[in-house]
Amino acid sequence: MNRYIAEVITAHVAIENWLNQGEGSVDALMRRFSPDFTMIPINGMRMDHQSVSVFFREARASRPGLKIVIDNAAILAEWHDGAAVLYREIHALPGKADTASWSTVLFRLQEEKIIWRHLHETAIA
Repeated sequence: MNRYIAEVITAHVAIENWLNQGEGSVDALMRRFSPDFTMIPINGMRMDHQSVSVFFREARASRPGLKIVIDNAAILAEWHDGAAVLYREIHALPGKADTASWSTVLFRLQEEKIIWRHLHETAIA
């Protein structure tokens, strides 16, 4: 499996564990993201590293039973120190309708560590 696609999956396992059961470390989770990280979530509001950190700190164990499925992952482009990856993300919560989005992430490779630089999510209607 491509290392960038593997990072998408591994990161979402960590996010699921954090949001579902409060397992893991928010600091370890945030180290995946560049200090210059930006994100456009499905609500369209631009978030930076600080606002994503605040979100994760406040959302610990806030979604009991959450399951995150990543599929249809594909490398859009790859170069010597990064890549762009497209994937579908499905969130399932007990008693609620599943939500799905297409996401595109821009990665940077820094000292052989994969760093999230930008993420853009679009809801699937």
